[in-house]
Amino acid sequence: MKPSTELFKLIKSLSKSEKRFFKLSSSLQSGDKNYLKIFDYIESQPKYDEEALKEEFKNETFIKHLPSEKNHLYKLILKSLRSYYSEQSVSSVLKQEIKNVEILYNKALYKECEKFVSRAKDVAKENEKFYYWYELISWEKKLLEEAYESGEFSHNLDELVEEEEMVIAKLRNLAEYQVIYSKINLVFRSGGFTRNEAERKVVDEIADYHLIKGKNTALSTRASSMCYYIKGLCAATNRNYEDSYIFFNKTREILDKNTKIKYDSGQRYVLTLSHLLRCYIDSKDFEKAKKLIEDLRALDGSKGFNFTDITVRIFTSSYNLELSLLHAMGDFEASVNLIPKIEELQEYYGEKVSKEQEILLTYNKAYSYFGIGEFKKALFYINLVLNDNEQNLRQDIYSFSRLFNLVLHYELENYDFLEYIIKSTNRYFSKQERDFQVESVCIKHIRKLAKAVSVSEKNEVLKAMKDDLQELLKDHNERVVLEYFNISAWVDSKLAKVSLSDAVKQQLKV
Repeated sequence: MKPSTELFKLIKSLSKSEKRFFKLSSSLQSGDKNYLKIFDYIESQPKYDEEALKEEFKNETFIKHLPSEKNHLYKLILKSLRSYYSEQSVSSVLKQEIKNVEILYNKALYKECEKFVSRAKDVAKENEKFYYWYELISWEKKLLEEAYESGEFSHNLDELVEEEEMVIAKLRNLAEYQVIYSKINLVFRSGGFTRNEAERKVVDEIADYHLIKGKNTALSTRASSMCYYIKGLCAATNRNYEDSYIFFNKTREILDKNTKIKYDSGQRYVLTLSHLLRCYIDSKDFEKAKKLIEDLRALDGSKGFNFTDITVRIFTSSYNLELSLLHAMGDFEASVNLIPKIEELQEYYGEKVSKEQEILLTYNKAYSYFGIGEFKKALFYINLVLNDNEQNLRQDIYSFSRLFNLVLHYELENYDFLEYIIKSTNRYFSKQERDFQVESVCIKHIRKLAKAVSVSEKNEVLKAMKDDLQELLKDHNERVVLEYFNISAWVDSKLAKVSLSDAVKQQLKV
């Protein structure tokens, strides 16, 4: 059986301060600390090698029980991390406070217990932590029973029951928004945008749901921010960036005004800014897009945004969108110059980068190299996308990579091979539930281009392709291709015999 790498991954994920805290807390313990020997050795390994570990400590007794020693070390590291972060999130603080309440109650220290309950409940209220708030009310009811037994009747049970009902209502309300969010998120993560009438119907049904379209349906700030985020995601999935901007901007405003909720919703705040960035790029408001990229990166390491998962999200989102921004501006040289930095960070974060963001980064690298005419490098990256497809993830990227692949092989003059992959691509699109015609039109003309011999023949095909695209791209839904690959600018560049960069910039002047 292959040795587990879970301990190795956990140790490698630790920051310097986390490691220092772990060793400091370990130094306070008495007795043998064989686990520290294992920790230090694994920390020094660039890649996990259990046989090397066994060889290093072959004369130690503990190596005979390596699985249990590793498990013990894993639990100790997690315990250390719990202590390290015990004051860094509201949930952690409330868990500790509720544990204190339980201890004091079991010791019959009811007055002291009541103080802890009151203090913790204030924190739960301020941060809209309804689950903990509900649990603390349960403790209040227990304390009330003890007070009644002692002959104290100063507290009103009816008020407490009324508060409990209010908290349950808010908790249910928020939970329902979370279910709705999961539904729209599934559509977005699988396809990136609605691809057919059936998917548009699903999104429209979500947007028309009474908790989404109704007024004052959100019973808390958390629910309100989620409501507008869902509205924004519905609009973005239908590529309605005007409405998307309004809703995501409202989400940002709500969170900015309620910093406690904002700090506890770091991932959603980062995603909100990312969606706003896409709106700016679509509207060609490039200066605001640049400023928002700066704002997004400035969050990294600040309060509420100092966790690894959020740091990785900021990295992937900001660089993917910066590449998209540069592509939209026609500045492909600048986008290529970003790639070494991106790959350095990808290497550093490793498996922490999600598959979706990995696919997006790879596609954007391919388009960057295509933009400066380095077609072989572009083909290398596009093949990574095509050969590493998650069947249920971002089929928009995979689909347009197929179309992009044809153009690359045409540019590389692989005409014989092009005929084969055109057939393969046609088979693929015929199986997809898509309402768009742009792929079929492009494939038809690329096939003719590959067969054209003279320059005049190629120009005739390109002119016909340009005419067909101009008519087709009047349809809002068909224009989705331009977000991934500016096929009309590519046609213009071939006809005018200029770079893709110049063709894109010329389009921006029109």
